[in-house]
Amino acid sequence: MRMLSLLLPVVFVAGLSEAQTSRRPSGNPEAEKAAGSVMIKDWKPRSNLIVPKTDIPKARFSAIDVHAHRYAETPEEVKEWVGVMDEVGIEMTVILTGAVGDRFDQMVELYLKPYPKRFQLYAGVLREGIDTPDYPQKAASELERCYAMGARGLGELSDKGLGYTRDRSLPRDKRLHPDDPRLDLFWKKALELKLSANIHMADHPSAWQPPDNTQERSPYFQRYNQYGRDVPSHQEILEIRDRLLTRHPENTFIACHLSNQGHDLASLTKAMDRFPNLYLDISARAYEMGRQPRAATQFLTKYKDRIMFGTDQGREKEIYLAWWRFLESPDEYIPGPNWWMLYGLELVDSMLSALYRDNAKRILNWE
Repeated sequence: MRMLSLLLPVVFVAGLSEAQTSRRPSGNPEAEKAAGSVMIKDWKPRSNLIVPKTDIPKARFSAIDVHAHRYAETPEEVKEWVGVMDEVGIEMTVILTGAVGDRFDQMVELYLKPYPKRFQLYAGVLREGIDTPDYPQKAASELERCYAMGARGLGELSDKGLGYTRDRSLPRDKRLHPDDPRLDLFWKKALELKLSANIHMADHPSAWQPPDNTQERSPYFQRYNQYGRDVPSHQEILEIRDRLLTRHPENTFIACHLSNQGHDLASLTKAMDRFPNLYLDISARAYEMGRQPRAATQFLTKYKDRIMFGTDQGREKEIYLAWWRFLESPDEYIPGPNWWMLYGLELVDSMLSALYRDNAKRILNWE
């Protein structure tokens, strides 16, 4: 009977006379053709939905941004950035330099010496000579030197499948992944110095999917696409993370971008429950939380002592204001990336305080 009901309209239309069909509206084929010719990369729809917009000029609690990079290149730009931080309510910004050697030292001069109370610097890992017998000692020694220069953490240590050297010429069994025994001494030194590590494991899962008409993210984000390349799968990289957490249970690891599992909070919940040394930052993942606001709020609440605020999106004032609106307001249909519309979380004060500053104050090294 269900099949018949679906077929009836087709039979009815087929039975219309020529005179009847000629009186049907013709529509607007020109508009249809014009809209159909727009390329995906150029599609920027303007919604006709009229919803409230809450303007929040300053964070409800003084915030610590645990995920930023070298967005300022001159003393004048750094000063300008500090002015923006004052205006929007950022107490301190953690610069994930990913650097060692002279490059790290340059950032000490640029950020840390003039503003020791406004910036914290994280160092990187030595990437050269990974196959030499003394590499473990050299990596640990350089970490200790960076600590003496002012480093108070490690990161962003990124592994999207190529390992820390990002060398595509290396076969898979030669790549330096974070769980590699060659890094055991490095992680031991980090523990000794009480340095947490901000680790970037994998990427958004769509980066392992074809860049075709089923792709979730826009053409802009296909620069990160790994499909067809010689890298482990998304799941295999997360398994590297798990082995790292198991191998070094006393170290503190902050998996940035919700550990690239914000699309699957059930799986991320299992990881959080399994590994007490796993912490998260929410940087650049408002689009994951904002598409599932109720589930995201429940997740943030459950692990409110282990999740920290971060941006990873530059130093412009508008970026911070967008975060305050998303986290603090009940606004709906907020424009996000990839044409996605987000929904404000309207977090309670205790959650906001923990996310913005309390966790960072407790977890990071302030010595």
